[in-house]
Amino acid sequence: MSDGIPEGLIKPEFERRYRELLGEEYDILLSFMARKPIPSIRLNPMKVDPDWLVARLEESGWVLEPIPWYEYGYRVRKGPERLGNTEWHQLGLYYVQEAASMIPPVVLSPNPGERVLDLAASPGSKTTQLSEMMRHEGVLVANDVTPDRVDALIANIQRMGSINVVVTLSDGRRAHQFFGEEKFDKVLLDAPCSSLGEVRRSWGALARWSPKSVNKIARLQLSLAKAAYRVLKKGGVMVYSTCTLEPKENEWVVYNLLKLGAVLEEPQLEGLRWRPGLERWMDWEFGSELRKTMRIYPQDNDTIGFFVALLRKPT
Repeated sequence: MSDGIPEGLIKPEFERRYRELLGEEYDILLSFMARKPIPSIRLNPMKVDPDWLVARLEESGWVLEPIPWYEYGYRVRKGPERLGNTEWHQLGLYYVQEAASMIPPVVLSPNPGERVLDLAASPGSKTTQLSEMMRHEGVLVANDVTPDRVDALIANIQRMGSINVVVTLSDGRRAHQFFGEEKFDKVLLDAPCSSLGEVRRSWGALARWSPKSVNKIARLQLSLAKAAYRVLKKGGVMVYSTCTLEPKENEWVVYNLLKLGAVLEEPQLEGLRWRPGLERWMDWEFGSELRKTMRIYPQDNDTIGFFVALLRKPT
C-alpha cells in the first residue's frame, strides 16, 4: 500500500510526472487521493427557500458546512448514508454534487436572459446549476453525444425543474454545424477527461491512466474546445474545465485556444484556494498567460482535483 492506494495502481511514469510537478507535495497529493471526499449538496433556490431547507435538514440531524465559493453549496459533515435516497433529493430540492464541481458554473457566471451552451452536459449537475443561476430566464442548451448520457441528463433536468433548458443530442466537435457560428453569449465545456481528480471516488482513473490514453483524450478535448469557441459570440466568454490534473489535457488545450485569438481572464472566487496554471511542462512552453488558469489540487480545499480556465472571444 502507498498512502492507502493499492499497490500496482501507481505506475512509474505517473510517479515521475507528479513528483516533478509537485515536488515534496507529491506524497500529500497521494494521501488525499486515498481519502474519500466529503459529501456535498447544492440547494435548488428555484424550488425551495434555501434557509428553510437548511433548517429542516439540521432539525433532522444533518450537520452542514457552507461552501464558500457557492452560496447554495454545503458540505454534509453528518447526514444520511445515501444522500440520493431522501425525499428532498427526489423532489429536486437539492443535487448531490462535489464541491469543486460547482466552480465552473460560478466562474462562467451566466445571467438571466442570456443564451448559454453546456456542450458536454451529462449527467446535468452543472447544467441544472447554470439554469438556477439564470433564474430560469433565457435559454440554456444542454448537449451530449450518446442517447444513454442524454437520458441521464434529461432525468436530472426534470427532477430539478430546470424549465429553460433545451436538450440536444449531437457530437460536440461539430457544434458549429449543429448550432451555427457565434450563437451563444456563454459556453461551458466541462470536457471528458482522464478523471485523475476523481481518484478520491474511485481507483479506476489510476488504473486506466497512461501517457497514451492522456494524449488520445487531449485530442478529443481540443476538438471540443475549438468547436465551443466557434459557437461563442464575439465578446462572449467560455469556461473550459476538467476534473484531471494532466497538463496535456489542461494547459495544452487552453494554449491552443489562445492561438485562435482567445484571451484568458483570471477568475475571482472568494474562499477558494487555487494555484496558477503551468507556464511550461516537459517540452512545451505555454507562456505566462497560462498562470491565469486555475489548478485546484485535492489538498488545497479538501475536494476532488479540478482545472478551470476562463476565456473571452475578442470583439
